[in-house]
Amino acid sequence: MVSTVNAGARLDRLPTSTFHRRILWLIGGGMFLDSFDLYLAGGVLGELGRSGWSSLMLNAAFLSSTFIGMLIGAIAAGVLGDAKGRKFTYQFNLAIFGLASLAGAFAPNMEWLIACRFIMGLGLGAEIVVGYGSIGEFIPPAVRGKWSAYLSFITNAGLFFSTFIGYLLIPTVGWRSMFALVGIGALVIWVLRKKMPESPRWLESKGRFSEANAILEQIEAETAQGRALPPITETYAAPVRQTRMLELFGPALRRRTWIAICVQVAINVVIYGFIVWVPTFLLHQGIDLKASLGYTALMSLGGPAGALVGAALADRIGRKNGIIVISIAAAVVGWFYGQSSSIEMAVGLGFVLFTLTYLLVALGIATYIPELFATENRMRGSGVAGAAGRIAGIAAPHIVVAVYALGNIENVLLVIISALLVMAAVLFFFGIETNRRSLEDIAEQAPESPRAEHHLGATKDLHH
Repeated sequence: MVSTVNAGARLDRLPTSTFHRRILWLIGGGMFLDSFDLYLAGGVLGELGRSGWSSLMLNAAFLSSTFIGMLIGAIAAGVLGDAKGRKFTYQFNLAIFGLASLAGAFAPNMEWLIACRFIMGLGLGAEIVVGYGSIGEFIPPAVRGKWSAYLSFITNAGLFFSTFIGYLLIPTVGWRSMFALVGIGALVIWVLRKKMPESPRWLESKGRFSEANAILEQIEAETAQGRALPPITETYAAPVRQTRMLELFGPALRRRTWIAICVQVAINVVIYGFIVWVPTFLLHQGIDLKASLGYTALMSLGGPAGALVGAALADRIGRKNGIIVISIAAAVVGWFYGQSSSIEMAVGLGFVLFTLTYLLVALGIATYIPELFATENRMRGSGVAGAAGRIAGIAAPHIVVAVYALGNIENVLLVIISALLVMAAVLFFFGIETNRRSLEDIAEQAPESPRAEHHLGATKDLHH
């Protein structure tokens, strides 16, 4: 009886090809729309308030419903992704926020739009978990960091395009066009994604060997194009067993779970405690609104720059060491930003801090967190970390307001610097290096764990 198809080894030996590029763009399309939909809130809410269609209180409810939906969506995606599969989950959540966006475009009042936004949030929170978790299951370990950073670049591009298209459409066509654009785009990507294969690693972990083998043969044929492929090196089979969410906090996995939570929370504290507040900080430093938005736009170019730097460095410097060094560098830059003596110095240091922050996103959220978990728990682990990050994202603005009221921007930066240094310390003492290692190798646990016991048995079977 077949007990393994060596999905990991067969995928890891393949050179990157048109198949991998197609996977990147199909996952990236949904991730881009996820980001676009998230960031359209700024322009839309501004117009709703200006026209009298909404109020500050209703705008706040809109934002709260977004984050609550994303929190629930992240956890749900973790459960569904590991139980029902990657393909089912990313199609399901893409349909959710696509249809909800279309419904929002026809909202008769703000209360209806808030309800639609909550449903959009469910899909938005799920997409980022499944997207980053899925890409690594197809990409060879030697370039997995680079391709995850590419996905981060595509995702973060949504910020610029959402802002730019909102600038063009909202004053002329109206705010409803933004939701309609996302909804139509999501449904187009949904149709294109129907041809995207399920993860052979996940199928193998569920004991669906014939389906996994059929997909692997199609991938191998497309990649080879008549040429000989590298030989398959021996690897351990993925265990076929039922898993539960609570296992993430059991003896075998709790170290990795807390590392993932720490990374996600620290990065979200930086983003929602500093990045989104930059225009406000500049205003309080005496810069007028138009100039502050212009300077913020210049700094925000550090977002895509950080992702591209991540693509160049991820597989060279490693995840653990890279995140540690970049966190310390960001902490130092953050301190100097607080000491800025001119607007030119503030903008320059702000750009560097934006770049380092989104470099951390590429290395940490897009690459490192999904790598920490085995196939059978990858989405759950990423979902729990993502949910913790959403809680941090909800809390950070309130912390910023309280801390800023007690002093000035230096106090806020102290919170940001502390979060970065705590993350660096956690990784230094407890982190696991995942660079250029197969996902199956990274997943290895102590001999007493169920996975290791299964692997030892599988190895004996292979030798016989």
